[in-house]
Amino acid sequence: MKPVTIYTTAWCPYCSAAKSLLRDKGIAFTEIDVEKTSGARATMVQRAAGRTSVPQIFVGDTHVGGCDDLYALNGAGRLDPLVAA
Repeated sequence: MKPVTIYTTAWCPYCSAAKSLLRDKGIAFTEIDVEKTSGARATMVQRAAGRTSVPQIFVGDTHVGGCDDLYALNGAGRLDPLVAA
């Protein structure tokens, strides 16, 4: 499985929803809280091509996007193959 990284904040409902989907699917992930980890927001913005909102989700080096993007990818049946590749 490719590593999944999700940049979050503790108070973000979209972050919680994205993490819930990943947990429900049994997909392990590394969470990086951009408010608690020094330099994490700048790293996230750079990796996400300038996107500043959370969550920002990555599968390996592939930028998935935010919560809505993650749910759309799953709904299209493309999340599991991406993680497994």
